[in-house]
Formats: sequence, structure tokens, C-alpha cells
Amino acid sequence: MLSGSVKRLSIDCKATVKIGEYSRGGLTRGDNQASDHDMGCKEKYVPCGIVDEDSAELRITFGSSYKTSDFIVDVLEAKWDALDEQEKAATSLMQIKVDNGPESSGRRTQFLHRMVQLADNINKPIQLLYYPPYHSKYNPIERCWGILELKWNGTKLIDAETMLEWAKKMTWKGLHPVVALSRQVYQKGISLGKAAMQAVEARLQRHPALPKYDILINPAPTP
Repeated sequence: MLSGSVKRLSIDCKATVKIGEYSRGGLTRGDNQASDHDMGCKEKYVPCGIVDEDSAELRITFGSSYKTSDFIVDVLEAKWDALDEQEKAATSLMQIKVDNGPESSGRRTQFLHRMVQLADNINKPIQLLYYPPYHSKYNPIERCWGILELKWNGTKLIDAETMLEWAKKMTWKGLHPVVALSRQVYQKGISLGKAAMQAVEARLQRHPALPKYDILINPAPTP
């Protein structure tokens, strides 16, 4: 039986946000003029969101690079680092609901490698709970994305500052989100070799009945 509290988080990345004078599928605010399709957008951002199911705090990080396993885990690590020491000490388990997408699936070697590292760094067990195919809409973070779309629908997101300011204006359960911009450059396609992945797999406790959907990672014992 675990003592302390379970930190219940829901995480996912949203579709890439294109910067420019696009109508975004709605009536354009202001001058009623906007491009109706992509004319060669060069500036794009990947939103990664985490919602705390108990406190309702929502954090959205807009990445200027690629949607990768490393980006997702870095956002998770930043969420943990932002907690105060009392909350960290009281946490007995970090439970994460996550979409079974290609960058964060229960078979993605780099994602699992980084999650094992995170469990060791924070010295807390981490439980990954995945949604089965076609059920990711039930992940709480998905409802946050819907509210964001309604908030800035029709707005011309002409630069990063405009995008961030509109994101800050949305509310989730009465709270404004914590919004950040990441300029970290990420490399796509990183994967572990067979031997390295065997070492990672040895650290995973897959549920016997649901091995693809329920994975527990305990931190390495301290010497």
C-alpha cells in the first residue's frame, strides 16, 4: 500500500500550430481577411500539455522543434521541477495518462528509456496508463485542447507572442494555464539498440493482463 498522494497527470501533444495569417477554420477576428490555406508556412510550434487532474493546473509548452519522445519527457520533467518541495515529498507515485501515439507509446524505446531516467532522477515510481486505440478522446488533456481551439478560433496567430498570449487567456476549470515557449532543438528518430532496450525493459513492470496499457517504473534503489 502506497503512503502519500498520487500525482495524477494527463499529457499529450496537440496538432502543430502554424504561424501566419490563417483563418484557422472560423470567422476571422478584426479585418475579416485571412489566408484560407497553407501558402508555405515556415514557422510552426508543437503544443505539449499537462493537466493535473486534482489541482486542475494546466501547463502548455510550445516547442519550436519536433514532437519527439525527448520533448515530451522534458515537459514532464519541467512540471515536476515546478512543484514545491513539500508537494514532491508528499508524492508517492506519479501516474500519467498518455495517448498511445508514436512518440510516447509503450513500445517507443527512447520514450521508455527517458521515463526510466526520470523515475530515477525524481526517486519516485511512475505509472504509465495508456488508452486503447480510438479512445484517446477520453484523456482529460484532450478537453483542454478543445477549449483552446474555441478560445483562439478565428484569430490570426501572426507570431509566437500572439500565440502565447491567446493561450494564456483560456481557462480550464476556472484557472488560466501556465504557458511556456521552448527553443530546444530535438532530433527525430532516436531509438535504442537491442541490448540497451533489454536493460530498459528489465526496469519495466508491465501489468500481466494489460502489458501494453499499464506500465510501472520503480526508481533504482539508492546505494
